[in-house]
Amino acid sequence: MQKYILEKLYQDPKMLELLKENSEWIKYLNRDPRKYEEFVAVMKEKYRLRKTDKINDVIDNIDLISNLFNAIK
Repeated sequence: MQKYILEKLYQDPKMLELLKENSEWIKYLNRDPRKYEEFVAVMKEKYRLRKTDKINDVIDNIDLISNLFNAIK
């Protein structure tokens, strides 16, 4: 595996966790460094780190707080 990819992997604990759970990614990244972007996309989808996921989480939290205030009234 190329050195810059290893450095990026060790900087993010979630990437290492995904590599432990899905070790086939080690083979893919070893053979083709261009798969790194695909790996990052899979990691963001699995751990809900995409911008749309974050927006949905904020909306859900606002709805929860709104429902709590309505229940208190």
